Amino acid sequence: MILRVILLAAGLLVSAIAIGACSEATTSNTNANANANTGLITTRTEPTATPTPRYSEEQAREERERAKANKETIGQSLEDAWIHTKVVAKLISDSQTPERKINVDVVEGAVTLRGQVDTAEGKTEAERLAKDTDGVKSVKNELKVVAAKTANSNKTAPGNSNKARP
Repeated sequence: MILRVILLAAGLLVSAIAIGACSEATTSNTNANANANTGLITTRTEPTATPTPRYSEEQAREERERAKANKETIGQSLEDAWIHTKVVAKLISDSQTPERKINVDVVEGAVTLRGQVDTAEGKTEAERLAKDTDGVKSVKNELKVVAAKTANSNKTAPGNSNKARP
């Protein structure tokens, strides 16, 4: 019985060594082939743009409905709806741009920004975000800078005097 266990263990050991040798031979052949190809002249292709995710007609229709509710205009092309979606998303995610105060119109790749912003920096940032959006051909910035109103005013209400009464 002990002899059988020893023979079985020896057989397993030989099998493991044989398998290891086979995989090592395959690796060395692969490395040899890889090294043999290093001297070849290859042509380099230009990197391709990141593919646009599938944007359906249904998504475009929904985006046009949202835009219409916000008094915005989107052209009839699928690309215009996709550009509108991307520009609005950028405005929402940027803390310098109050997206819901900015109307975004997109017609034939031309973006028009309308509405009010609190600072000149916000106006500039909104324009930059729109220009940096894939598919945008031009940007017309009609945003107006309006100083934010303060909640607590120092003015006295009419008929409310601070004078002491006699």
